[in-house]
Amino acid sequence: MPEQGDAPGDDPGHPQAVPFRDFGVAEVICASLETAGIVTTFPIQALTLPLALGGSDIIGQARTGTGKTLAFGVPLLHMLAAARAEGGAPARKLPSALVVVPTRELAIQVAEDINKAGKGLGARVLTVYGGRAYEPQLDALKAGTDIVVGTPGRLLDLANRKNLDLSQVRALVLDEADKMLDLGFLPDVERILRLTPTDRQTMLFSATMPGEVVTLARRHMRRATNIRAEQPDEGAPPPLTAQHAYRTHQLDKIEVLARLLQAKDRGLAMVFCHTKRGADQVASALSDRGFAPAAVHGDLGQSQRERALRAFRSGKVDVLVATEVAARGIDVDGVTHVINYECPDDEKTYLHRIGRTGRAGRAGVAVTFVDWADMQRWKLINDTLDLGIGEPAETYSTSEHLFSELSIPPDATGRLPVALRARAGLSAEVEEDLGETGRTRSRRDRDRPEARGNPTRTRTRTRRGEDRAAGAPAAGDAVAAIAADGLEAGEGDGTAARSRRRRRLRNGQELVAATARLSEPGTPSEPAKASEPAKASGRGKVREQRAEAEPEPAIRPLVAAPPVSMPAAPGVPAAIFQAPA
Repeated sequence: MPEQGDAPGDDPGHPQAVPFRDFGVAEVICASLETAGIVTTFPIQALTLPLALGGSDIIGQARTGTGKTLAFGVPLLHMLAAARAEGGAPARKLPSALVVVPTRELAIQVAEDINKAGKGLGARVLTVYGGRAYEPQLDALKAGTDIVVGTPGRLLDLANRKNLDLSQVRALVLDEADKMLDLGFLPDVERILRLTPTDRQTMLFSATMPGEVVTLARRHMRRATNIRAEQPDEGAPPPLTAQHAYRTHQLDKIEVLARLLQAKDRGLAMVFCHTKRGADQVASALSDRGFAPAAVHGDLGQSQRERALRAFRSGKVDVLVATEVAARGIDVDGVTHVINYECPDDEKTYLHRIGRTGRAGRAGVAVTFVDWADMQRWKLINDTLDLGIGEPAETYSTSEHLFSELSIPPDATGRLPVALRARAGLSAEVEEDLGETGRTRSRRDRDRPEARGNPTRTRTRTRRGEDRAAGAPAAGDAVAAIAADGLEAGEGDGTAARSRRRRRLRNGQELVAATARLSEPGTPSEPAKASEPAKASGRGKVREQRAEAEPEPAIRPLVAAPPVSMPAAPGVPAAIFQAPA
């Protein structure tokens, strides 16, 4: 959260810094804000609070990093404090306020800011988003909550499951509505709006106002007041952020980046990439060069993403390599440099990325690497925002203007000196167990063997499908015993043990034939005896009856056929037709 005691905007048309107490905010909320070092308001807050505290619908438009979170967070907490003071009843279980945000990271950030402001009030703020187990969120909803902050997908999922009841919501906030439009969440947002009462208070905040967002506001808001904390020409980048653009070669970018990260007075830095694979490659290359990076993108699990953000906020890592997923909602104190490793797609993406630095009146540095193939795209961004860098200078890792413009030491190389490697790194941050696998909840599930743990089995199954008690010998043991008996029998009478083979006839019975006796000429074969009767059920009975009615013929040995003689044809010698002996 930005330190809001600093001076507000310089525009004389904007209201000056006003303490929160002057707007009639509940004393317990003001005390919590002062404990966090927040005393006065920013322009967007000073313009929003008088109307929001009165219950009016609001459309707030201001660039990122100007304090929009408390512009709606304080009115929500004030409404909660007033309800408790008037009713004096026990805390309600159903949420009275709902905040919808586009990304998980923004949900975490908003919930932290509201918790900080409502610490003295004891507000119960629940964060709901995907990537985490359902059970903790369901338990918190069952226990009761005051404010729910979540992403559209998980909110709609819980509402469809009847776990989230929005019938008692008195205030609803749509934060970063333009980003939700870009991500395709507006249909889900409209479904969520239909689940809330029509007489609710609605506050919509966005950095830009596309036509679809305006249509949404007209459809679901009542006589909303449009608040713009900046002049129309102030939709440009933060004024205290120094912007640079360099035309770099793809194979030399990592060397330029390694030298840039050694600039004088550099604090935390964020590097933005287009793809997830690119973010991993950049983070790995920086790690090999002695830096302490962490990657954040959509392929990582939620626990890994939160671990990287915690390490970045605590200073264990000083370089966060991220995709567009982190361009919104990452409000970290001490970010001095933002580097676009690849040219952004448009001016909106450019503004959101570099908005991570130069926040709350602080200075920052934004650097963009432009490849030769991206020159046309960069010219469009430059002309739209009037940056004055239409032709970025061709720059390499050894270019003198790179060192002078970014205050890089002349002796900086592509590797961080060992003496400067003071960060603990991502490995020093413990990964939180978010319980993605869930746990057993119902009594029926707890009574299942899987939930109790599998006891030692006392029954096994043989190959013929018959159950065998624990004390009976196994099938392999029985075979070994039969073989041993045969050997002993052979030793007793001086004859070798006969080899046995199994044969299965059509009636399903297993017969054992002595192959040695069959091989003896002139010895009639005995009918084979059934080793085991078939099962006395089903098809086994039919086979048994058929076998009794039609006994199988005995197996006879093969006998050589006598020679065949053919009659001689007229005029042909008989020896020609004589079959060979």
